Amino acid sequence: MTSALTRIGWIRHGVTEWNRQGKIQGVTDIPLSLEGTRQARKLADRLEREQGGWQGIACSDLARASKTAEIIAERLGIPVVRDSRLRERSFGEAEGTTHEERIARWGQDWRRLVPDQESDERVTARGLSFLEEFVKRHPGEAWLVVTHGSFLARMLHALCRDLEDAHLLNVSLTVMEKRGDGWVSLLHNCTAHLNDDTP
Repeated sequence: MTSALTRIGWIRHGVTEWNRQGKIQGVTDIPLSLEGTRQARKLADRLEREQGGWQGIACSDLARASKTAEIIAERLGIPVVRDSRLRERSFGEAEGTTHEERIARWGQDWRRLVPDQESDERVTARGLSFLEEFVKRHPGEAWLVVTHGSFLARMLHALCRDLEDAHLLNVSLTVMEKRGDGWVSLLHNCTAHLNDDTP
């Protein structure tokens, strides 16, 4: 008899007003917009219909991720666990700026030049710390994880390097399954639920 495989459904939080304005958020605690709330409800509807056997949700403690998780958890009747290791990357002085403002201040290579932002290595290290502990605590279980775009991009790249390197959309769903020492992608950056007009 083989044991069940650990499965994680990675979710980027719903949209915020700063997302719409093109402002980088980082650890600035911006709430979901009304549209973001509707997006989270559409994903909750999808997950309820699909009956994927999700047993709980882990999420960032920032409001936009926590609210997305709460909406889904209420619909599915599952618990929510918050973990600060799932927070977005800190972008330091760049937080609250638009793309044009960042280019004007630091140039095209701003991602490398903003002096006080969290490094790729630190983001990946705290994400992998969460994941290693999580897998030991919940072997063979299926959980959703609600987090943030830049953090999630680093994590997915660390776990599965052959994934398409595309911008991760708000309230997208990416599902991975642990097989042996690695992870296999079952679904990537999917927002089909946003096109569903079912009431």
